[in-house]
Amino acid sequence: MDNSQNTSFQASQVKGQTQEKASNMMDKAGNIAQSAKESSQEAGQQVKAKAQGAVDVVKDAVGAKK
Repeated sequence: MDNSQNTSFQASQVKGQTQEKASNMMDKAGNIAQSAKESSQEAGQQVKAKAQGAVDVVKDAVGAKK
């Protein structure tokens, strides 16, 4: 293999490694985004449940609960 072929081969290897690292980083970013989405949905459900509980307490206090 002459010098230009060797350089081309090494460049191809570096390109492949870079693409693999970029793909891994994108996968990790996607996982982080999904986790954040799930956490925010869970937090929203907790807030909703607490708000409903507060509404029920007020209804009980004023006798509006049927």
